[in-house]
Amino acid sequence: MKYTVIGISDSPTPFFPPEVTNMLRSGRIFSGGRRHHDIVRHLLPEDAVWIDITVPLSAVFDQYRQADGDIIVFASGDPLFFGFANTLKKTFPEAEITVHPTFNSLQLLAHRLVMPYHDMHIVSLTGRDWPAFDEALITGTQKIGVLTDKTHTPAAIAQRMLDYGYTDYKMYVGEHLGNPLEEQVSTLSLEEAARLTFVLPNCLILIGHHPRRYGIPDEEFSLLNGREKMITKMPIRLLTLQRLDLSEKRVFWDIGFCTGSVSIEARLQFPHLHIEAFEIREEGKVLMETNTRRFGAPGISIHIGDFLETGLSMLPRPDAVFIGGHGGHLTEIMRKVTEVLTDNGCIVMNSVTSAIVERATHRISSKDLFEQACKELDLRAETPLRIKLND
Repeated sequence: MKYTVIGISDSPTPFFPPEVTNMLRSGRIFSGGRRHHDIVRHLLPEDAVWIDITVPLSAVFDQYRQADGDIIVFASGDPLFFGFANTLKKTFPEAEITVHPTFNSLQLLAHRLVMPYHDMHIVSLTGRDWPAFDEALITGTQKIGVLTDKTHTPAAIAQRMLDYGYTDYKMYVGEHLGNPLEEQVSTLSLEEAARLTFVLPNCLILIGHHPRRYGIPDEEFSLLNGREKMITKMPIRLLTLQRLDLSEKRVFWDIGFCTGSVSIEARLQFPHLHIEAFEIREEGKVLMETNTRRFGAPGISIHIGDFLETGLSMLPRPDAVFIGGHGGHLTEIMRKVTEVLTDNGCIVMNSVTSAIVERATHRISSKDLFEQACKELDLRAETPLRIKLND
């Protein structure tokens, strides 16, 4: 089977080079979205067979497999730029695929703005969630091109940025790019964009900068009932992240997050991480939401309730875990963690000399409790690091 994938813009009168025009005249089986069909139908032979590209794609691919000839597919822009040709390559790795691209939508928008785009970081939110976009913001990317969809609209993107304090950006939105009758290009503040409705298809470019912090002073966090001791102090917090070796990890769990300080610091320093944060206190949800917005740390998943009663089967397995609070159930928590911890994953816990847990017959420090749990669960305990602050 041979697939020829032709990129088109939103123009109702597309221009094709002679090679492509000849293919259209001699082709018989065509495919694309309904919008693509509306654009090219007058160029197709009278006996043309058209296969709509709709979800689920598995049904579309079944029709491709049953086709008795080569297929010409229409796609938006450059079919290899977050496009349908990539999907074809994954689904039909042995197929012969030829691509005839045109400018993608972000290129067209940059052209309209006479904006160089060689330094633009691209994020697709088309059928995807926020992580890649959040990472671009947190790392301080100054020029971000964004592919949108019905959910991740320019207004929704602008509001997310405002919610998390990424206010120093200008938004450029292109609608119906390539269509001379409906094309619209707008230059907006985030406040303006958040109030508007935009016509699909659209895309946008963000220009701006947000300073990236390293180490947040403790007093800037909202605290649990104003209790200064209920936070992992900044020097210890940063050392904790080092011990977790998060630059090499993918999924981080923060158990007993309280103010969210460790999760937030991890998010800002290692924005590639997927972070799941657990806290037994109901107040923790408001604290985490308040602090993540204050420090620009979107994308942390929050779980409120007893960790020992929390279902974990639907969560991504962690390769790094920090236990910030255990309520005297450290061994039970660590046992539950080890059931899902990836190979070569690590668990880190901090203990202060005054951290004493009351047992039935004696008092035991959290440090000793941690070491006992490691022995009981057959975990290799690294040599503990001891430091003294403000002496």
